[in-house]
Amino acid sequence: MMNFKKYRPYKTMSMPNRKWPSNVTTKAPIWCSVDLRDGNQALEKPMNLDQKIKFFKFLVERGFKEIEVGFPAASDTEYIFTRTLIEENLIPDDVVIQVLTQSREHIIKKTFEALKGVKKAIVHLYNSTSTLQRDVVFNKDKKEITELAVFGAEMIEKLSEEYGKEHFLFEYSPESFTGTEMDYAAEICNAVLDVWKPTPDRKVIINLPSTVEMATPNIYADQIEYMCEHLKYRENVLVSLHTHNDRGTAVAATELGMLAGADRVEGTLFGNGERTGNSDILNLALNLFSQGIDPELDFTDINKSIKMYEASTGIDVHPRHPYAGDLVYTAFSGSHQDAIKKGMAKMEEHPDHWEVPYLPIDPADVGRSYDPIIRINSQSGKGGIAYILEHNYGLIVPKSMQQEFSLIVTKVSDEENRELAPAEIYDLFMRTYKDIKKPVEIVYYNEKTEGKTVTVTADIIIDGAAKQIVEKGNGILDAFCKGLQKELGIKFDVVNYSEHSLSFGNKSRAITYIQIYDKEHNSYFGAGTSSNISKSSLRAVVSAVNKMRS
Repeated sequence: MMNFKKYRPYKTMSMPNRKWPSNVTTKAPIWCSVDLRDGNQALEKPMNLDQKIKFFKFLVERGFKEIEVGFPAASDTEYIFTRTLIEENLIPDDVVIQVLTQSREHIIKKTFEALKGVKKAIVHLYNSTSTLQRDVVFNKDKKEITELAVFGAEMIEKLSEEYGKEHFLFEYSPESFTGTEMDYAAEICNAVLDVWKPTPDRKVIINLPSTVEMATPNIYADQIEYMCEHLKYRENVLVSLHTHNDRGTAVAATELGMLAGADRVEGTLFGNGERTGNSDILNLALNLFSQGIDPELDFTDINKSIKMYEASTGIDVHPRHPYAGDLVYTAFSGSHQDAIKKGMAKMEEHPDHWEVPYLPIDPADVGRSYDPIIRINSQSGKGGIAYILEHNYGLIVPKSMQQEFSLIVTKVSDEENRELAPAEIYDLFMRTYKDIKKPVEIVYYNEKTEGKTVTVTADIIIDGAAKQIVEKGNGILDAFCKGLQKELGIKFDVVNYSEHSLSFGNKSRAITYIQIYDKEHNSYFGAGTSSNISKSSLRAVVSAVNKMRS
């Protein structure tokens, strides 16, 4: 990796009085989806007309009021799509479409032809301004690049008059903004603003893209704050962000850019876009949601968004994608599982305030279920296993028993090198502890109470041979245990006992959990079930004794 020496660090901004680090986001920005333009042009197989129409309608349903629909002068598909939206009246009155155009005469003219009859559209003009693009691609100086931008702005102004100015809003992007000297970025944007002369009722969008993400998010925020302070007509300008993810920090850069004064955000669902993608609007919106801010977009059924995205783009949503991934509401770690279980129980005390360890939002708020939160593999602990048994099957397993069973689950998962499903965990628990009938089985019992003394008569089978025990005690369990110890010639003590009603399947039953110690203080657990609580207790004792003798 010695080739690192050929790269140069990005220059930082000298802003000792920067304000954005102390700012707090309190509301959602104006959102503009560029899925149908930036996202679509980045696909190996771009969407066809039907797919684009379906995706457009889906974006409208999610609540987007500004949607970039394409580059109509770039291809017939883009042009036809724009015309179809307009001619078939598919654009709601409260939604504004946006189209992209370079600062070239024939492209701008074609763009306005595509928009003929539109109720409202944003015409998005761009040209590249960075030092690298000026020197390498265009071989033009600053003056020539500014003249190109002004030419496009003037032509857009002129054509908007011809087509009905009331139908159009304007946007300008100094493409490769982050690679542009900040004083020059402000200069060229102001030159365009001087042409368009924004007013309170006709604001202009100045979009500041990190066309290639070149530095840390804090530097992008510095650049945005600088531009907000140096743009003319600032009160009539909507500062917009369009970040890319080359360094993997597009979302962070956007959030800091909002703190720095931006009013608007362009991005895509799940971050689809050129190279490493755009800023992920779903991620950004739900980040706001998690802070108690209305995102003004509807992702209450996140699975619907995933389905539409994957069907339209051919790209799978990563299982660890924030908020949307298959595994993001899942905990494998035992300590995480235990914390989630306790947090969910604590929620009963403050149901209006979400606060659960490891879950920044309630999965139900985005249409997910609690069921898959805890999944069990060899890394899981007793808390997660207990959660599965209780919430899926109504088994409230004692803590001491949880510890032993978690080791059994871990061993099975490790040996089979896979995750265990809830039903497999339940079946393993039942096979391990419940109503074990060999070598001892209880067939029948009767109890008789005289004062404080209970006499138990029980028919049992030991290694296939029928036996009967008769014993007295201070209760049915005490009497049965004494008789069983005498018959078997063993010694044990009941050290833990718990029981509860259990409804699972067609018949309501009781379940009893028993822990016993042998004379060497070794621990054994058993469980018994029956519609009769006394019988379930005796079965639990027999199960524990059978484990001791196995």
